[in-house]
Amino acid sequence: MSRVGKHPVEIVDGVSVEIKEGQLIAKGKIGEARVKLSDLIDVTIEGKEIKVAPKNMEDNNSRVMWGTMRALINNAVVGASVGFTKTLEFKGVGYKIALKGSKLDMVIGFSHNVEYDLPAEVKAEVVSPTELKLTSANKELLGLVASEIRSFRVPEPYKGKGIRYSDEYVRRKEGKKK
Repeated sequence: MSRVGKHPVEIVDGVSVEIKEGQLIAKGKIGEARVKLSDLIDVTIEGKEIKVAPKNMEDNNSRVMWGTMRALINNAVVGASVGFTKTLEFKGVGYKIALKGSKLDMVIGFSHNVEYDLPAEVKAEVVSPTELKLTSANKELLGLVASEIRSFRVPEPYKGKGIRYSDEYVRRKEGKKK
């Protein structure tokens, strides 16, 4: 039995939830989050709670998707009400970032500036020239965008230069000895 799936998802104030055409749509002050519902799971809205249950307890795939769908629905409700945030730090000599409309212009040690187009659902804020704050109602898309930006210059272990998450620890190696 799923330990996650059996707990109902609470709908917080300011969030409206509806099920349409096989999708759960959560609308709130931060934005709108959509979750494509699985055919193996029953989702019901009862008052201020969303209950998730497998259609067939004997089927292993139904039980696997039970906790997964509950977690995705919870992420949609939390994303619509509060939102998700990721902070990226740019470590290195001359590394900096600028926001030009919906494009990020990054100087990260190449012979040219790297430009990245942000999706419409992700908002970016340049806190300082070396710190970028990304916010979105969609947790999956936010993580994807943050990892794509990080992949332009992954932190290296000798000097620690690169793009890293603010809570990431980069294990440093000792250099060559004479």
